[in-house]
Amino acid sequence: MTTNTLPTRRVELVLDLICIHSYLGFVRLSRAVERYRDQGGEVQIVFRPFQVAPDAPAEGKPLFDVHREAFGEEQARAIAEDTSFGAEDGIEAHFDKAVHVNTFEAHRLLAAAAEQGRGEQMAERLFRAYLTDGLNIGDADTLRRLAAEAGAEPAEGGAEELRAGLAEIRRAGVTAVPLFLFDTGRTISGAQSEETFSKALQAPAGKD
Repeated sequence: MTTNTLPTRRVELVLDLICIHSYLGFVRLSRAVERYRDQGGEVQIVFRPFQVAPDAPAEGKPLFDVHREAFGEEQARAIAEDTSFGAEDGIEAHFDKAVHVNTFEAHRLLAAAAEQGRGEQMAERLFRAYLTDGLNIGDADTLRRLAAEAGAEPAEGGAEELRAGLAEIRRAGVTAVPLFLFDTGRTISGAQSEETFSKALQAPAGKD
């Protein structure tokens, strides 16, 4: 008989669902969490909302067009043709299909799924829908379908709570994501390595 000596951990993950670095960081954290759980530990991931493009259209717009307007045709085409992002971590990136969209409704679904104990599954499906499948994650019908695929019920209500959550993150001075807040007191910014996340989960409170 073995005794679990690993403490239960809580990680707050501040992210946006059209942020590719949030996706990469989530994948790496998830693998570190899986290892920790396999060793007998418990980890609670709490999703905190952030919007990198709060003025993005609710109806969506091809990401290629957004990049063309910001960087010019040549750079936009180079980004669209690049499939290397996240490849080593198993992410299949299709920037040429991605739909730039306001993520308010996607965050609302993620919050609802988290309350149902399906937050991690929902986050993964939303990220993949955006970057791999080229789906509009602001579209109501699409979100209902993705919820079902993740084993969650669609969001009902929660808009005011989400606005409050977004405002809280802004007041905290967060300007870039992903951001990982560990209950040990450690904060990790950016899509760091899986090993970095593993060490953060293993570290005692107040230690890196």
